[in-house]
Amino acid sequence: MHVDDLILVSVDDHVVEPPDLFEGRLSKAAAARAPFIKVMDNGREVWMFEGAALPNVGLNAVAGRVPEEYGVDPLAFSEMRKGCWDIHARIDDMNANGMLGSLNFPSLTGFTGQLFYTCPDREIGLELLQAYNDWHVEEWCGTYPGRMIPLSIPPIWDAELMAAEVRRMADKGCHAVTFSENPEKLGRPSWHSDFWDPFLRACEEVNTVICLHIGSSSEMVITSMDAPIDTMITLQPMNIVKCAADLVWSPVFRKFPRLKVALSEGGIGWVPYFLERIDYVYQHHHAWTNQDFGDKLPSQVFNENVLTCFIDDAVGIEVRNHLNPNQIHWECDYPHSDSTWPNSPEMAMKFLGALPDEDINRITHLNAMANFTFDPFAHRPREECTVGALRAQAADVDTTAISHGTGKFQDEGIVTAITLAERLGGR
Repeated sequence: MHVDDLILVSVDDHVVEPPDLFEGRLSKAAAARAPFIKVMDNGREVWMFEGAALPNVGLNAVAGRVPEEYGVDPLAFSEMRKGCWDIHARIDDMNANGMLGSLNFPSLTGFTGQLFYTCPDREIGLELLQAYNDWHVEEWCGTYPGRMIPLSIPPIWDAELMAAEVRRMADKGCHAVTFSENPEKLGRPSWHSDFWDPFLRACEEVNTVICLHIGSSSEMVITSMDAPIDTMITLQPMNIVKCAADLVWSPVFRKFPRLKVALSEGGIGWVPYFLERIDYVYQHHHAWTNQDFGDKLPSQVFNENVLTCFIDDAVGIEVRNHLNPNQIHWECDYPHSDSTWPNSPEMAMKFLGALPDEDINRITHLNAMANFTFDPFAHRPREECTVGALRAQAADVDTTAISHGTGKFQDEGIVTAITLAERLGGR
């Protein structure tokens, strides 16, 4: 397959929410409590909520910046590429990258929507959360039908409310919800409890994928306090193996056998050994640990229920025969620092190019379409969805990296108030 003939759908990108996202969507009481942008004395812009600053307006929103200025510090909107927060510019950037579809995780709310969990008034918190979901589906995804895969955030303080919101969003065409890889780290019950059953049941019933992004537990791999940040960045994708083990040995998939869970940005190269290991553990220990998978092995359960996702994983592609071929997905990660934008097609073909066209198509778009209930071809002919066709629409989009003349780790007075995990993974 030629690179221009690829069709790319990413199941992991990010939106930096615009300042006006709540406008016209809230009651007077909720509008008075809603997050808002404040300009600091030094010109930096931060979201404010319940009297506290949320200092990651530009959480890794580094697309279009020279690598020397990458960092995790907060940025002003004027220092971000417009595609980070403006849907029209985002579509331009997707076209320039030859990318047809995109699923976008939140920034403001944390990966699990846990910002609204911090609101002491639960009714206000729920109204803010639902307003966010409505904005995401109606404006961020609805402005360009067939280009965005909707993703909702859940009210994690009440599993029945979570179930109701999953169903409400499914009625709006949203069949993905973001959640935590380890909810216990957020002060909520673990995967091993029955607390989440109403939520899980709703997801299974309406075919909603639960997306577990790395860092969604607000916990990072910190080997030592003086280790360089490169250590954490290296280990973070593979850290999701803890979530994979937690889920497989929990009762979740045995109670809800049709449930789909995505390990977002987790990579796939580590999965074959993980599958080998969980089968070995089961065969050697289940007699005394009392695990019972019936006539299946744990690896079979994983391959039936877990969607795997990667940005750049040549080794994973080499060993893909150990995974369910219908549940492997490609990611772009725009606008974060791991992103392959604006050269995603070329980078992907370095390790996909030798595969049969059938496998390439499954990994790059068909699996995403099937598993996330996403049909871009209902909105435009297939021949207009290719890398070549989309890039032809973006001939005037400048993707040259620029410098804003700012260094890394600014606003230290704010940044030191939060942990490294919070800066990178949520709140």
